[in-house]
Amino acid sequence: MKKFEILKKIKDVGVVAVVRGENLEEAVNTSKACIEGGIPAVEVTYTVPGATEVIKELKKTIPSEKLLVGAGSVLDPETARIAILAGAEYIVSPGFSEDTAKLCNRYQVPYMPGCMTITEIITAMEAGCDIIKMFPGSAFGPSFVKAVKAPLPQVNIMPTGGVSLENVDQWIKNGVIAVGVGGQLTNGSFQEIVAKAKEFVEKVKVTREEVNG
Repeated sequence: MKKFEILKKIKDVGVVAVVRGENLEEAVNTSKACIEGGIPAVEVTYTVPGATEVIKELKKTIPSEKLLVGAGSVLDPETARIAILAGAEYIVSPGFSEDTAKLCNRYQVPYMPGCMTITEIITAMEAGCDIIKMFPGSAFGPSFVKAVKAPLPQVNIMPTGGVSLENVDQWIKNGVIAVGVGGQLTNGSFQEIVAKAKEFVEKVKVTREEVNG
């Protein structure tokens, strides 16, 4: 899948499921629940034991049109390369790494680094990052997005951390392109996760309709 198609798919659904877990089976089942609930964009974090195998398993068992799998908590280009070889279609980091940005650009894989300041955001954008992960979102809140977009209206922001069903509409109204959701989405039984995924997708859709008139 081409880079712009991956970015468009993330923007269209508006939600990236951040998947953690104690083992491969838990991470795979959580991912499948999110997908069934209408969230094809799954970020498998490299805090999961056997994260590479989770990515491979999802690529093997889920049709490509239903899945957009990425790797999260990627700290270096070596891990990014391993994830890409396993099938990861985008790379997410808690911070910015210039070497990881170069690696991802080389293979036309979207790289979403975690940034906290205007300087970090500008640095990441200049390195070719199309979406900036505002992390941790809980440290800022939705109003910070509007403040950032005043001097940088062109920046595409995806907050992760601090996003819930109760406030996702505020994030969207303040101008984020998508949201990353972890425990607020992925904790619970298979059916509970499916139900929460559907709620997140619907709330993002309804809020966007309100914003766009």
